[in-house]
Amino acid sequence: MEQVNTLSAPITPIKRQSAQLLGYALMTCLVVAAIGGPDLIGIDPAKQSLLATLERPSFAHPLGTDHLGRDMTARLLAGAQLSLSLACLSVITAGLPGTILGVLAAWFGGWTDRILGAFADAVLALPGLLLVLMLAAISPGSWWALYAGISLTLWVEYFRYTRQRARIVLAEPSVEASRMLGLGPWLLLRRHLIPEIGPGLLTIAAFGAATAVTSVAALGFVSVGIRPPTAEWGVMMTELLPYWREAPFLILQPVVCLVITVLALHLSVGGLRRP
Repeated sequence: MEQVNTLSAPITPIKRQSAQLLGYALMTCLVVAAIGGPDLIGIDPAKQSLLATLERPSFAHPLGTDHLGRDMTARLLAGAQLSLSLACLSVITAGLPGTILGVLAAWFGGWTDRILGAFADAVLALPGLLLVLMLAAISPGSWWALYAGISLTLWVEYFRYTRQRARIVLAEPSVEASRMLGLGPWLLLRRHLIPEIGPGLLTIAAFGAATAVTSVAALGFVSVGIRPPTAEWGVMMTELLPYWREAPFLILQPVVCLVITVLALHLSVGGLRRP
């Protein structure tokens, strides 16, 4: 048994590193696809051709065409552009206030901590899906409703993690010594807090982006979020579902794109455990 444990011990870090490299490679491809969008192939994702519906992959249409003759490659690229843009925007606008409020709560404590903690608990008491549905009902088919709803629910996770970690770091003897030496708040943040909470925040950001992408697709699939004819992966699944017997390879394409995106985000941060 000892020999088996000795041989298997170094394998785990190697596997983890390989998984992260795979995640980085997939994320690079997705980012390039999102930045370039349909312009990478020069085809309009909304252009229809009723004489070329449900075509199989060919030189003119590498991934085939949908029920309206629209190029699937162009529509998938447009869907990647929309989904990743919303995910990135949601993560930034949720992460910044959540992190700042978490640091303030841990730094000042007392009533500041109680008030901010109570506010975060109040947001958690309202289900995130219900909040998104409420905003979507106010502005049907609008991208900003999805963005606002997802951001309002994601910031609490950043806040709770930052507050918990910052409390521990600020109570360490090294921080007390730095304060006694007269270091200002900015130096304390840069030297002690940021190195400690940074990796965890990146992990939360990756999970938050994955949540945003799947939420947009799920709401589009049930016709609550983005509406047709916008090229979005969940909307594409709904549109292609009636034709799954005739062209099952078409409905699988947005599903595969969604799976690859979530997998890439998880693998890029070691995706097996939250901080």
